[in-house]
Order: sequence, then C-alpha cells, then structure tokens
Amino acid sequence: MAEPFTVLIMAAGRGTRMRSELPKVLHRVCGKPMLEWVVDAGREAGADRIVCVVRPGDGVAEGLPDGVELAEQTDGEGTGSAVLAAREQIESANGPVVVLSGDHPLVSAKHLTGLLDAHRADGAAVTILTTDRLDPSGYGRIVRNGGGQVERIVETKHPEGVPEEELAIREINLGTYAFAPDALVSALDTVGESDGERYLTGAIGVLSERGKGIVTHLTDDASGALGVNDRADLMRAEAVAQERLLEAHAQAGVTFLQPETTRVEAGVEIGVDTVIGPGVSLLGATAVGAGAEIGPHATVIDSRVADGARVLHSYVVESEVGADATVGPFAYLRPGTVLGEGAKVGTFVEVKNSDVGAGAKIPHLSYIGDADVGAGSNLGASTITANYDGRRKHRTSIGESVKTGIHTSLVAPVDVGDRAYTGAGSVITGDVPEAALGIARAKQRNVEGYADRVDPKD
Repeated sequence: MAEPFTVLIMAAGRGTRMRSELPKVLHRVCGKPMLEWVVDAGREAGADRIVCVVRPGDGVAEGLPDGVELAEQTDGEGTGSAVLAAREQIESANGPVVVLSGDHPLVSAKHLTGLLDAHRADGAAVTILTTDRLDPSGYGRIVRNGGGQVERIVETKHPEGVPEEELAIREINLGTYAFAPDALVSALDTVGESDGERYLTGAIGVLSERGKGIVTHLTDDASGALGVNDRADLMRAEAVAQERLLEAHAQAGVTFLQPETTRVEAGVEIGVDTVIGPGVSLLGATAVGAGAEIGPHATVIDSRVADGARVLHSYVVESEVGADATVGPFAYLRPGTVLGEGAKVGTFVEVKNSDVGAGAKIPHLSYIGDADVGAGSNLGASTITANYDGRRKHRTSIGESVKTGIHTSLVAPVDVGDRAYTGAGSVITGDVPEAALGIARAKQRNVEGYADRVDPKD
C-alpha cells in the first residue's frame, strides 16, 4: 500500500492581470479549471488528503472539486503566509506535505511521484522539484555549498545585485515541494517578511541553517514551471495541455489527421481506431466509440457517439448518435436527440429532442423537433414537424417504415401509423392510419390565359 501524503494547494487571489471577474485558478485549460488539473495530479499520484488555501470571498471555494478541504487565508501576504493558513491541516498530516500552486496546471502526477520517491529515499526535511532545461532568467536559482548541499534559493526576477556566479546557475526551482510537516511549520514561523510578504522559499534557508536535510529532484519535464498570471500564459498552458491530451489519445489508438486544428477537452473519451479529421472540437462530457469518424469540421459537445458512427461537418449538442449512424454534412443535433443504430441525419437537417429509430433516414432540408420517428422510416426533403402552437410544444409520432413526401408539414400533435405515406406538399393536421396515404393539399386549378392578362403589352 502506498504511503499517505497530503497535497496543499495555494489558490488564494483573483489574479488581477487576468482582467476577469472569474478567479484566476478557475480559468479553464482544455475545458477544465486549472485548479482542478492540480487537484487531479495530486489524486493520480495517490494523495490521501488535498487541502486548498483560499481567501474568504474570493470565489475559489465555490469552485473546488468534491472532497477537497478548505483553508482560509485571513491575514498575511505571500506564499509562506498562504501555507501557514493551513497550519491545522499540516500539523495533523499523515506523511509528507506536497506544496503546489493552483496556477500551475501542468504539474503532473509523474512530477509528484518522482518528487516523493526522492523525498522518502533521502528522509529529507524538504525536497525541491528542479530543472536545468529552461532559460533560468527570472527563476529562483538553487544555490549549493562547496559540498553540494542546498543552501538557499536566490530569486532572480530582479537580477540587479545578484552575484554573477549565482546568475550562472542553471538549476532552477519549479515551485513544487515535499516537506516534512513539522519542519515546514517550524521553519515558516521564523521566516520574516520581505516587502510585506512572507515567502515559502525563506523556509529553505532556515532549514539549511538548522542543518536539516534539503535535497532536489531534477526533472527533464520543465512544463510544471509554467505558472499562469495572464491570458497569454493561459494560451501557452492550453497549448501544452492540448498536446499532452492528443498524444495520450494517439497512444491509445486514435488517429488525428490534422492535430494542430483539433481541440479535445480533458475528460473526453475516444475509442480505438477512431479517426478525427481537421477542424474537430470534442468538448465537455463527450464520449466517442471505436471505429468512428468525426470530421472534418465537426463540433460535438456533451454527447455520445457510438462505434462506427460518422459525424461530418456538423454540430452536435447533448445528443446520442447510435452505432453506424451518419450525421451530416451540415446537420445540427440539438439537446435531447437520440439516433438509433444505422440512422441517418443528412444535409441541412436540424433535429431537436427527438428519437430517430434504427435505420431511419432524414436525408436533407428538414426540421424534426419533439418527435418519435420509427425504425426504417424515410422522411422526404423539407419534411418538418410543426411542434409549437404559440403557447406549448407538442409531440409528433411517426411509426415504422413511414415514407413522407417532399414538403410535408406534420402539425403536432399528430400520429402517423406504421408503413403510412404522405403526399408531397401535404399539411397533415390529423392522424394518418397504418399503411394509409395522407394527402392534405388544395386541388390544383389552372387559370387559362393568365399570362396574357398580366404580362405588359408592347
């Protein structure tokens, strides 16, 4: 059984540089709040407890995932003060405390497991996640003594007055730590304020002075260093997270024909041998089965697309597309639509809150709303269900193997029986019995000589 540990996430502050009313850590990266990325990394790494530090009333508490404990920072500024706001949780922690930043969404479970392995192996008071794979400008440098032990972290955001030998250091602090709980609290209690803030990095110097064990875990993956402070940073985090997601899907058996034009949000499921074409967006709680074809230029939101289905040049929202069904090109499935196995919704067809049975076809130029379409039916071009009487919506029932003629209007509520037909251009306001032909149109009348009466005379 894995040894327990606590994750402590610093998430206080609205982030004024985001120019937004939304708290910074709740801005989304690939469809998921960046704070949730950090929480999920902790959970995937095996944390038995996750604590989030917020400011009262900053709106972050309302966006916390289930199962996350809350600690409120009511006084003090800086990362050190944020950590001390969770003093009670730290002092009761069972195992190491991993300190993370809520605005670093690219920290991964792999980062954390490597950090913890090093921390436990060395029995250190603190283990610091570091890298030497970035331009160190502006980052905190890891300063070691002559014996190679970590002495302190030197901040170089403002390099004036920093010795050249320290500016030449390549190893930088990624802002992710594993602490022994008692060492963390004890050290921070003695850290003074600098420019009105108490910094977590000050605890490193205190622990060094006390002769406590300080080690680093050097990683080649420097993405965890990317903190989001403004919308430009958010774009960069989005790009890296999207690349990770697509690569994971590709490794699992999904083909992306033009990945640079594809958006797949976190949590989307895609089956093996599915092909994702150019310009595709798979968003929200979407699940796509195996052997499907999505795109080019399709958007699928909070929907399920079964094995072997095809969605081409279409927009699908909160709908279900059955196995081997076809949608598009240029179709719109609105919420509540269910397509049965092998069904077809074709060009310039809109379907809303309707159940289209297995093998049924709505090939083109139709609106089907609040309807049940039986298996094997074929609705001719420009068939519509007139579902709204100005006050209420009504439902249309179309049986199995029905064939409607072009330009049929079904004025709900109305039932069309199995194997029934409608004549082209009909406005059906009454039920059509099984196997009957429903025709509702005026008798044609030809007015002889009409053109001679209305055309201009020379």
